[in-house]
Amino acid sequence: MRNLLAHPRCLPLAALLLPLMAVVSSCSRYNDNGSLSIVGVLYLILAVLAVISLLKQDWTVGKKIVWGLVIWFFPVLGSIIYFLFSGRK
Repeated sequence: MRNLLAHPRCLPLAALLLPLMAVVSSCSRYNDNGSLSIVGVLYLILAVLAVISLLKQDWTVGKKIVWGLVIWFFPVLGSIIYFLFSGRK
């Protein structure tokens, strides 16, 4: 724990990587044979692009966490809402 607190600049990035891992693992649009469907692949690409865009913004950590939660809790619609209404640069 001391090593983590010794690097305060890395802490926000580490805190934002957890939602990224959760978004990547949440793609559950599988076919009957276990393969990923086209919808699942499109959702995964959209979610990853939204999270990468989110991480590149120069916002406060709180605003990034709020948008990350929007992307996480509203899978397809959350990514679309982020791209339309986030006010990103």
